[in-house]
Amino acid sequence: MDFDVQFEQYRQRVERGLDELAPPAGTRPARLHTAMRYSLQAGGKRLRPVLVLATAEALGSKTDALPAAVALECIHTYSLIHDDLPCMDNDDLRRGRPTAHKQFDEATALLAGDALLTLAFQLVARHYAGQPALCTALTRTLADAAGSEQLIGGQMEDLLAEKKADATADDLEFIHLNKTAAMLTATLVAGGLCGGATEPQLATLRDAGRHLGLAFQIVDDILDATADTATLGKTAGKDARAGKTTFVKLHGLDASRKFAREHSAAALAAIGRLPGHTTFLIALVQSMAGRNK
Repeated sequence: MDFDVQFEQYRQRVERGLDELAPPAGTRPARLHTAMRYSLQAGGKRLRPVLVLATAEALGSKTDALPAAVALECIHTYSLIHDDLPCMDNDDLRRGRPTAHKQFDEATALLAGDALLTLAFQLVARHYAGQPALCTALTRTLADAAGSEQLIGGQMEDLLAEKKADATADDLEFIHLNKTAAMLTATLVAGGLCGGATEPQLATLRDAGRHLGLAFQIVDDILDATADTATLGKTAGKDARAGKTTFVKLHGLDASRKFAREHSAAALAAIGRLPGHTTFLIALVQSMAGRNK
């Protein structure tokens, strides 16, 4: 099947899942649930939940991966809401629309993010309760990736590295591995778990996720330095203005592009070691590393 057609089918499946599994906007308190849906349904390519579905299906889809995919998107969206807050990156635009704290207010945005993070674990508990081993493994995967040693820790290090004159390559890798790569790794592992992956296959998926996450974030750094706001759907050039530690700041554009290619190739090599029908998954990874927005 044509890649774009298959990707759109996955994306539409994710959109239906988000609509069906998130609380209706009118659920009391309506302002909170409206804000949750405002951010959750703001569009975007849905790369992370599509990765979950595609990985599960490549390995044979032993169980429905959609609730896990939606749970990962809930965590990702929560992280974006909080990342945009004035106390963090202080951004006004996300996916071409006002950020949650601009559309509503700071307190509502904060609570909407909190609620989406919690919803992710509610979804796993509700939909995989009949498969205790899978439920436990998914819960651990999401909790580890979203916790203080990975996603949140990476965000903390990112804030600490702002305007840090002596930031090192090790500092930068810690930020990228935890702020970005941890969640992309979790998407591949969650899909693998739903697809019945063996322990060696899960290790391969973790390897692929680490390299894919680094490639993805390096490309993000490059785009922040080279693309415009209209193309990105978020404020361009904000990393440089904030004095953030990025691959472009530390290594320059040419070296950053080289690093992105190398990590992308490593991710593809890892996925190539998996059994099953990985053609779409390989094409998806290639498109993520070669994206222009």
